[in-house]
Amino acid sequence: MEEFIKNNLIKAESFHPYYEKALNEMLLAGGKRFRPKLLLSVVKAYNPLLLENAKYAAFALELIHTYSLIHDDLPAMDNADLRRGHPTLHKTYDEVTAILVGDALNTYAFEVLSKAPMHNDVKIELIKILAQNAGPAGMVLGQAIDCYFEDKKLNLEELKTLHLNKTAKLIAASLQMGAVIVNKPELAQKLYDFGLKLGLLFQIQDDLLDLLDSEETGKTTGVDTNKNTFVTLLGEEEAKKEADKLASELSNELDSFDENLKTELKKLLDNYLFRHKR
Repeated sequence: MEEFIKNNLIKAESFHPYYEKALNEMLLAGGKRFRPKLLLSVVKAYNPLLLENAKYAAFALELIHTYSLIHDDLPAMDNADLRRGHPTLHKTYDEVTAILVGDALNTYAFEVLSKAPMHNDVKIELIKILAQNAGPAGMVLGQAIDCYFEDKKLNLEELKTLHLNKTAKLIAASLQMGAVIVNKPELAQKLYDFGLKLGLLFQIQDDLLDLLDSEETGKTTGVDTNKNTFVTLLGEEEAKKEADKLASELSNELDSFDENLKTELKKLLDNYLFRHKR
């Protein structure tokens, strides 16, 4: 996947002194590549011959995720200095560059998907899933709620709604898109629901990570003090209990999947399900 990303970086040659470099900077800064790995795990479980073609969809997910981080770190939102162990784009360059790079990555994701060597019907479905979950009634809605309700306390159900949109839907879409690529429509919804729960767990774990030092996490921590998080609402111990509950449920659901899928997802998720305990 790393090679694929390096071979498909954004090209935009011009006399601008650093625009093209900035476009690719946060993609090359690393990251867990968790969403691409989820999609590719599903594909590998059912049709490893499709893995190379599926990397286009996996890269599209990474582009959307990276754009969201660039915008999330902006002064108008979290005002963070560090991401993936690297200075944020508005710190390296300026705010305008960071906004425009985020815009470009968002758009480029759909260009990459449109060029994927897959049947057009499959590509249309993938584009629809990605747009629905990343767009106005998905990730962007979650961001809007998150920003508007800073310094205004949400209840637990409202907090879950925020993070189902902001974080969980893109994770769920990754699994669902994998099922679409391997033509498993009956599995797609089951994986999507599993992904929503996985996304909530991920968010609780990230809220707990915000209590750590920036050097441990590779991103600016302590930026959530005015935000609605599971830690600020429930406290550290109750947030850990909520994470334990979700991780146990997900572990049981994993065991209900067929052997190939269970094996592939376990390889990835064993590192994540109980990371809040480490």
